[in-house]
Amino acid sequence: MIYVFLADGFEEVEAIAPIDMLRRADCDVITVKVGETPYLAVCGSHDIKITADINERDIDLEKLPGLEMLVLPGGGAGVENLYKSETVKELIDYCVANKIPIGAVCAAPSIPARLGYLKNIRATAYPTFRHYLTEGVAILEEKEKVITDGIFTTAAAAGVSIGFGLELVRVLKGEEVSKKIAGQILF
Repeated sequence: MIYVFLADGFEEVEAIAPIDMLRRADCDVITVKVGETPYLAVCGSHDIKITADINERDIDLEKLPGLEMLVLPGGGAGVENLYKSETVKELIDYCVANKIPIGAVCAAPSIPARLGYLKNIRATAYPTFRHYLTEGVAILEEKEKVITDGIFTTAAAAGVSIGFGLELVRVLKGEEVSKKIAGQILF
């Protein structure tokens, strides 16, 4: 199972495109609402409302052995809301400890960087969030749009969301499946 975390202020295309690519690859994707309210509605940075599958407090930390990947969309306000979530931090810790892939796009690579997990990792992020990578001693790759290094896949911005999603598919299902989907969507 793959958890895609959504918090108010998330960048819509950075969540939807990877979800779409992963589901095309027959991955079990669960969207997770982060925040205080019990409702599952999440409002993106462009006022597009999405209903998440579950709330973060519905995650059973005892059942995480089925976790295959964690995905963190960007959006400045959304990322700050994700960073405030203890559940998000616990799952990042769990993924790092168990070598489970983590995908983060745009502003979201700042989260594992601030938690100290991108040391000596090649990574990218949205330009105004790249200082978190350099402060966290990541190896900043400004010219690369999507990078996988170790368990981390990072991407620069909304404009590379489909490429980011296809890279997540490659990480989980292999090059052949990723290329097949890319061909089907004329990427």
